[in-house]
Amino acid sequence: MILPTALALTQQTDPPQFIPEAAPNKPSKGGVIFVVDSNDRERISEAQEELTRLLMEYELMDAVLLVFANKQDVPNAMSTAEITDKLGLQSVRRRNWHIQATSATSGDGLYKGLDWLSNQLKNQK
Repeated sequence: MILPTALALTQQTDPPQFIPEAAPNKPSKGGVIFVVDSNDRERISEAQEELTRLLMEYELMDAVLLVFANKQDVPNAMSTAEITDKLGLQSVRRRNWHIQATSATSGDGLYKGLDWLSNQLKNQK
């Protein structure tokens, strides 16, 4: 199994770049894309722990959060409501977040989620 994937984007450069693990010690306006395997019920708690760790990073404290609930095309995949609950997204404060049902193989939901992120980043200026 593959662990959840998170990408952090920043608008401090043109074009936007990914924030490296050893980012400068200042908050960055930008976004975090966190990808969850909706079919992996056994490891959703690991995903929740990783997301919590990531959101506590000082450099990402002003970043918006986009969660891609991937593999929604797989039978018995967790719904976005169930993933929202298991990741504890209701308790995320002081940042905008959005969960988007996706299927990477078909592309369903990817543009909708990226559109949301793009609009959020535009509003951060």
